[in-house]
Amino acid sequence: MASTIFRSFQVNPFLLYPTSLLRRRNGVLYCTTKATQSQTDTQQRQQQQQQPQTKASTSTQSKKLDKIPKDYEAIIGIETHVQLSTLTKAFCGCPYNYGSPPNSCICPICMGLPGSLPVLNSKVIEFAVKLGLALNCKLAFNSKFDRKQYFYPDLPKGYQISQFDVPIAAGGYLDLDIPVEFGGGHKRFGITRVHMEEDAGKLLHTENGNYSQVDLNRAGVPLLEIVSEPDMRNGIEAAEYAAEVQRLVRYLGVSNGNMQEGSLRCDVNVSIRPIGQSKFGTKVEIKNLNSFASMGRAIDFEISRQVLLHSQGHEDQIVQETRLWEEGTQRTITMRKKEGLADYRYFPEPDLPAVILSHEYVDGIQNSLPELPEIKRRRYEKMGLSMQDVLFLANDKNVAEFFDTTLAKGADAKLVANWIMSDIAAFMKNEKLTINEIRLTPEELSELIASIKGGVISGKIGKEILFELLAKGGSVKELIDKKDLVQIVDPVEIEKMVDKVIAENPKQVDQYRGGKTKLQGFFAGQVMKLSKGKANPGLLNKILLEKLNSKS
Repeated sequence: MASTIFRSFQVNPFLLYPTSLLRRRNGVLYCTTKATQSQTDTQQRQQQQQQPQTKASTSTQSKKLDKIPKDYEAIIGIETHVQLSTLTKAFCGCPYNYGSPPNSCICPICMGLPGSLPVLNSKVIEFAVKLGLALNCKLAFNSKFDRKQYFYPDLPKGYQISQFDVPIAAGGYLDLDIPVEFGGGHKRFGITRVHMEEDAGKLLHTENGNYSQVDLNRAGVPLLEIVSEPDMRNGIEAAEYAAEVQRLVRYLGVSNGNMQEGSLRCDVNVSIRPIGQSKFGTKVEIKNLNSFASMGRAIDFEISRQVLLHSQGHEDQIVQETRLWEEGTQRTITMRKKEGLADYRYFPEPDLPAVILSHEYVDGIQNSLPELPEIKRRRYEKMGLSMQDVLFLANDKNVAEFFDTTLAKGADAKLVANWIMSDIAAFMKNEKLTINEIRLTPEELSELIASIKGGVISGKIGKEILFELLAKGGSVKELIDKKDLVQIVDPVEIEKMVDKVIAENPKQVDQYRGGKTKLQGFFAGQVMKLSKGKANPGLLNKILLEKLNSKS
């Protein structure tokens, strides 16, 4: 029945939708929904709110915020939606590829057509268990799916398949390190729950606001929602928490975590209360946060806005609502009043069986977990690396693997960290490459470091070899032999070059001996130039000083 309806929709879409609600663009069919008067009013109100503030009003607000007393405490919690990297959607066989033409990855199930039934993708359960374990949660060995009722054009069934009272994981925590530039320190934030659900579609709003186009490609894509405890107190902590969640899902391989693609989306709940008060204030949800930097700015603005209202005796104006972060005006604006829990009218999903886990299944996943970011950071710390080194190296799974593989070849940890964080990182940034795309291998980096440490080549020549290896690849030994780069360590040979340079620069010699000792660098540079960079720097400077300070 469902397939029959779907075929008729493809052949003659006008059988399902009035012609006034169907439009074509670039050969692709869109289902459009006319905006109601209330929606239009809301959009107009938002457009008015989004108008840039005058210099006078901005200045006045800034002065008010500067005078805000420091006797309020912010309470922040984050709901993070992680889009899973499964081959197909949560309850059907449709693939999902970011950027696909609208409505090109849909079927009767993700369209919510009558008679279509969901079938759970088992990979979603595996990824949920992985993430639950990584977040130190307690797993529910018998959980279920529920229907979350709400009516919006991008939700074709009129409800979302989610989990309500029995989530697959709950009661965990996430450890992270705050960067030194933000005060440093180790933080632990509680995790309330992790539950499985499906994504909704997407509304493509027109410029004039008369109608919106519905793209159902994303409908049915599997999500894991991570709900934190309200343990964060400022924008920095919240942004670092979100960054650690992104790092974790990438380490686990359950999601690419790309915020710009919507693979990781964070909704932040912010409230304030006078310091010493145990009761929470009225929370406000902030959406439209597409980067960690914007998250921090949005939270700081919202805290200031709420504190200002409190300090002026207008706390009744802080209502439970959803607000959008406006990047252009750097402020939050009202989007809609927040629904209450009762509005969703949850009830168990009758079309899906319970999710029952066995201990053997969970143990198998537990044993397959990779070394997680927190464990890796502690291991690097024990190597004697600075926190700056630790955070840089553990931030990206691929960089950490490159570092670990280089160490396995016998290289010194601090030297490897220095090369990766300086010259290699600069090359990747300039060339817009990842560490997996450069031609340098961990084996050759280890060989290069050993060649410098062993005195075979100088550090300067080492850098020249490094950039050739990064761009073209190759072998350190082959490049040294091919270009005759072996360091000169014969004192007699170096002495001859020093004598030649001194003899050719009598004026500079007199100036040096007259007190301009900084000219030592000039002479060292001339000797290096004569030796084509191959003279051993330590030996060169020792002989040079002896010659320059000699009275004969």
